[in-house]
Amino acid sequence: MGAFASRFWFMMFRAKEYKIVVVGLDNDGKNTTTLYKLHLGEVVTTHRTVGSNVEELVYKNIRFEVWDLGGQDRLRTSWEMYYRVMQGTNAVIFVIDSTDRTRISLMKDELYRLPGHEDLQNSVILVFASKQDLKDAMSPAEITNVLNLHIIKNHDWHIQASCAVTGEGLIA
Repeated sequence: MGAFASRFWFMMFRAKEYKIVVVGLDNDGKNTTTLYKLHLGEVVTTHRTVGSNVEELVYKNIRFEVWDLGGQDRLRTSWEMYYRVMQGTNAVIFVIDSTDRTRISLMKDELYRLPGHEDLQNSVILVFASKQDLKDAMSPAEITNVLNLHIIKNHDWHIQASCAVTGEGLIA
């Protein structure tokens, strides 16, 4: 009976649809692992993202079109092209490797390019502070301070501790 009621509800009240772009540096905390953990509910062995992955996720009565963009240096220059294709993007998930202190300034530079892009003007920004399961991980508070997230005033943003491997912090 519950399954029937759920299907009926879904048919009567169409799902809301949202567009999400997932970005971050290469080896940043498993953008693709995060995506597939959300999509399949399990960890999938992944390789470097070359270009992009696109998945449709359904959570309760909400559909998400999720674009996972490769984070290698040569691919980051193409992110803007995807933003134009994904006009109306509702959210950007920026995955931060919480253990990578050597590239934190590069992460900051890439993160600060997002709010200024015209195709992301109405997007919210979610920062996944990934790899929180590792003992040398920076806390979300430390990352907030290092990245100076408080100066982002024209976008709603949130930082979330996460671990793609365990799924911790991915779903509220």
